[in-house]
Amino acid sequence: MPGTGATSPRERYRVQMRAEIKQCAWEQIATAGASALSLNAIAKQVGMSGPALYRYYAGRDELITDLIREAYRSLADAIRAARDSGGGIRGLAHALRDWALADPQRYFLVYGTPVPGYHAPADTTEISNEIMTMLIEAFAEYAADLPQTPFGAHLEQHRRWAAGLSAPATVLHRALPFWTRLHGVLSLELAGHFTGMEFDPALLFAEELNTLVP
Repeated sequence: MPGTGATSPRERYRVQMRAEIKQCAWEQIATAGASALSLNAIAKQVGMSGPALYRYYAGRDELITDLIREAYRSLADAIRAARDSGGGIRGLAHALRDWALADPQRYFLVYGTPVPGYHAPADTTEISNEIMTMLIEAFAEYAADLPQTPFGAHLEQHRRWAAGLSAPATVLHRALPFWTRLHGVLSLELAGHFTGMEFDPALLFAEELNTLVP
């Protein structure tokens, strides 16, 4: 009924089918990676023809974009929950690792090798900016200075990545290496590069964290 927020049966069915299509896509990605995503295989799995699936997604890129937005939103929510619980920078770091380990292919969809032929629309960066904003704000609570370096000076004029925040360059200089180095450890771990090296990746992650947090 008008004004009640109710949707028609057709609209509810469309939402249900898009959710089912995305679930099948995640299962494919978990098995073979995003580059192997097949709309025809998904259509067969949900019991419809290939052309029928295009009533719900215009093509592969639209589906991948929806999955990327969903992944970023999931991570942003995890980071926000860690921040709101008072865990500080370490809490944010462990929230990132827990999220990545829970679904490695979801992690690689947003932080791994780009999907061949796919170009993400600009608005997909909005949610990732939320994550970066929370990280920078967490580091802004620490007033410790850093020795001036060429890269630190460079950040004075190259800060568009900082989600529009006016944080001092010293804050950005702490936040950016924190983000890149932890992602480096996670990417190597999730890709299996530590397999057979007989050490605990969790302890390596903690070691890196100890060198990065004031």
